[in-house]
Amino acid sequence: MAKHQIELRVNENTYSRTVDSALNLVDFLRNELGLKGTHIGCEHGVCGACTVLVDQKTVRACLMLAVQAQGMHVQTIESIANADGSLSEIQLKMKEHHGLQCGFCTPGVVMTIKELMAENKGLALSEAQVRTALSGNLCRCTGYQGMVDAALDLINPSLAQ
Repeated sequence: MAKHQIELRVNENTYSRTVDSALNLVDFLRNELGLKGTHIGCEHGVCGACTVLVDQKTVRACLMLAVQAQGMHVQTIESIANADGSLSEIQLKMKEHHGLQCGFCTPGVVMTIKELMAENKGLALSEAQVRTALSGNLCRCTGYQGMVDAALDLINPSLAQ
């Protein structure tokens, strides 16, 4: 198998590695860099557990090759907490609204909400719009309402229930 030298920024660190051409990004993050927060679920891009941000856009890390991330900035769930280690606003709202249970889908959901917030800064969103944004993240535990409420509270704080 062919090897490639790649350099990319993950969270706030730059990494240079030689990788197999077929290594997917989720395996690179977990096995090469030790960032275990990005979960491996279906490995078909359906469940959303492996969602990360690549250059500020959500990506299914199980479907992207590590070599495709050459020169890009990847953000994982490990980048979400505040610099002092305290919970970020997204994490606090997920907790407040009971938007997580087992936690398997949570990293992907949080990264999806982060992108949703960035794309809609200053815009009010409806519950239907939030549900559509989260529809690519499968969860068996929560029923989604807590996640939706957390996202709505973050995006539309004046409308919070």
